[in-house]
Amino acid sequence: MSNHGGVSHYIRNPQHGIFYMIIMSGCIISMDASAKTLSSEMPLLMVVWGRYLFNFIFIALFFFRGDPRDLVRTKRFYLQILRSFLGLSATFTFWGALVFLSLVDCVAIVFISPLLVTALSVLLLAEKVGFHRWGAVIMGFIGVMIVIRPGMGIVHWAVILPLITALFWANYQITTRILSGTDSALTTLFYTAAGGLLFTTLAVWSDWMTPTLKQWFIFACLGFLGTMGHYFLIKAFELAPASMLAPFNYTSILWSILLGYAIFGDLPDKWTIAGVVIIILSGLYIIQRERR
Repeated sequence: MSNHGGVSHYIRNPQHGIFYMIIMSGCIISMDASAKTLSSEMPLLMVVWGRYLFNFIFIALFFFRGDPRDLVRTKRFYLQILRSFLGLSATFTFWGALVFLSLVDCVAIVFISPLLVTALSVLLLAEKVGFHRWGAVIMGFIGVMIVIRPGMGIVHWAVILPLITALFWANYQITTRILSGTDSALTTLFYTAAGGLLFTTLAVWSDWMTPTLKQWFIFACLGFLGTMGHYFLIKAFELAPASMLAPFNYTSILWSILLGYAIFGDLPDKWTIAGVVIIILSGLYIIQRERR
């Protein structure tokens, strides 16, 4: 079914939306891990600019076929600009936190955002959220709290950055859901890249350093992973309500543990494993409810 934003499209395919959400998480966390390694070599503004530069290039090369006017045509221009700004702000605050904190810690702290998405979906989208979905989201959040064990380790001032990221990210997802009802996924993806590239290009020259060939390659990886991740996010919201997808944001913690070990050598302890089990169970419970 090709309906870009039709209600019938997302109601009939909730499991597909959930699948896209999980793949989106893998792409975004892979991008974050790459950004963490690169931010130790160059200014953060350069890293963010490189991501959006190649984000824009990949959209132009691989995703668009047809009249350019179809790509920029939107029924909600100002909302597209707002969404682009929210995404860029979330990128800055989260990657800024990664300079000081571990990948797992940053991702876990951000996971106040699914609760915000569920609450905002009721207030802004008029979605009905039953007891079972609220319960799954809250259980997933408890799992995240077990992973990070607040008050027992993270004391750096930078913890405020992923908390701010959570607020940006929750509103970013809500605007994504609203736009999926009026604009195509490619149009929304275009505005994400174009807005981010425009904003960062205006500022990057004040902090410029010439990238090496290796750094250009990592820029390209950031752009590819960001493009695919946000495309999958948009498609997920076309297929399922925001409140249903919210618990599956928690799969990002699984990706962060895997990549944290593979890239940075961080091994999860027993508390982390216990928290992850709770997170997984909350997601599986939502799937089981949707199959009834």
